[in-house]
Amino acid sequence: MSSVFKVSLAGVALASIAGCSGLGGQYVDHPAYLVDSYGNNVVMAQGYQTCVRASDWTPARGVVACGDATAPAKTAAAAPAPAAKPEAKKPEAKKPEAKPKKPVVLNITEKIELQNIPFDQAILTEDNKTELNKFLGVLRKANKARSAVTFGAVVVTGHTDRLGSLPYNMKLSERRAVVAKDHLVNVENVDPKLIFWEGKGPKQPIPVTKFCDNKMNRKQLIECLGPNRRVTVEVVGTAIQTPKPAAKPEAKPEAKPEAKPKT
Repeated sequence: MSSVFKVSLAGVALASIAGCSGLGGQYVDHPAYLVDSYGNNVVMAQGYQTCVRASDWTPARGVVACGDATAPAKTAAAAPAPAAKPEAKKPEAKKPEAKPKKPVVLNITEKIELQNIPFDQAILTEDNKTELNKFLGVLRKANKARSAVTFGAVVVTGHTDRLGSLPYNMKLSERRAVVAKDHLVNVENVDPKLIFWEGKGPKQPIPVTKFCDNKMNRKQLIECLGPNRRVTVEVVGTAIQTPKPAAKPEAKPEAKPEAKPKT
């Protein structure tokens, strides 16, 4: 405290009488300053516009009217910040739907040769019928690569070996074709409107029969030419390709913890 404030109690009282009249009792509520003997006026230092501070004065208890600029100024209570408006959620963009893939149509052409029909006959053997049944069954059943085949046309062709006259063999091959056609319609339930038949006689021999020598005895020769005595059944149609399943992602092997070195 400066020498101005180091005064006796009597001097303080004189100072208060001399310089506190203008302050009145407005400082009674501030015991951090000395007051006069009446307890009404704060003692002012002569020649200075400051109040005489008491021993328990602190900056927090000072007042601006006493020249204490260090006194905390009352500030208006800060208005609460306006609550932030929640951001409007943007609508999630819809993923475009995957367009369904167009089915892939497969063109199917399958053929079977029903061989070794008895010499000079227009019939199908039991083996011929079994083979034909299995052949059509495979086409009518779906598999991993395609759907069941839709028949578009069935071409039946009769054949003979080279023995006998050409006119006779042409007629015989036609009869064989008709027998096979009837079996397809009556037993295998093939639509007759889809069947086309013809006879080729000996005109389309099986290549291996070229080794059948006419010098063989007749029985051997007839047996050797057996593959030529046949009916060809050819199916032309369509099927839908079976889509391949999506490949599964390969599972990565878990990393094994490194072995700690032995100490």
